Amino acid sequence: MAHISDIHLSPLPAPRFFELIGKRLTGYINWKKNRTGEMGRQTLDALMESIKQKQADHLVISGDLVNLSLPKEFAAAKDWLVAQGPASDISLTFGNHDAYVGGAFRKACKTFRPWITSEEAHAWSAVFPYMRVRDQVAIIAVSSAIATPPFFATGRFDSAQAYHLADLLREAKERNLFRMVMIHHPPYKNATYWHKKLWGIERFQRVIKQYGAELILHGHTHVPSLEHIEGKERDVPVVGVASASQAFGGKKPPANYNWFTIDGDCESWHCGLERYTIVNKENEIHCTEKVPLF
Repeated sequence: MAHISDIHLSPLPAPRFFELIGKRLTGYINWKKNRTGEMGRQTLDALMESIKQKQADHLVISGDLVNLSLPKEFAAAKDWLVAQGPASDISLTFGNHDAYVGGAFRKACKTFRPWITSEEAHAWSAVFPYMRVRDQVAIIAVSSAIATPPFFATGRFDSAQAYHLADLLREAKERNLFRMVMIHHPPYKNATYWHKKLWGIERFQRVIKQYGAELILHGHTHVPSLEHIEGKERDVPVVGVASASQAFGGKKPPANYNWFTIDGDCESWHCGLERYTIVNKENEIHCTEKVPLF
């Protein structure tokens, strides 16, 4: 299974004047000033070609497909996703840039419905959390994406999602599945600045402590990371990843994807992590880290 995040798809379409009211104006200035030269399509294309060559069973994307939640961005991101393969082979959650302004989250849910749909009906009407089962793996996605004021990039994990996440974790455990939980914002303390943090960290961690999980994936920080939080039977690895569009030589670590190998069974799961990273300005990709998680 491959994991990427924070695509921030480029080029950014030219916004109309009325679309730059409010938070989008500050975001547009930030993009032009700080990100135009560091986040390029060539980097992303190289990363995706490497993933295709390795023939991943499934691709998970932990948010921030777009930048300002412009309608033209959503349309371009949908076309990009379609080009990557069948929606049944790609699972998505949303980040703060996918819910950048009021109403954007609802539009994102409508636009990207094929990539965020459970195969099985559940007792709640909200899109998130959802669960997809691939072989022995339950892919469970929650969404921390909310619209925030200018200069904030916080996320939220609320009580409704916590309740339903618990249901899905319990169901997946009863079915003897490997439980992988995906969220955009890192669900542990001191991962980022206060104005970019997740509200509801303690709530998320209580659910994991009570019901357990095998693996948690996130994005948001644009940093390849590995932390652990307390689970029901053992600590659970929490794995972050660099932006999938970050060019080599920029302020943040260059683009990478996480590659997970999962085998065994519910009595004794085995999971290994390999990181594949852009290593030069020619966008060559090498395996830069191997970690046996358990």
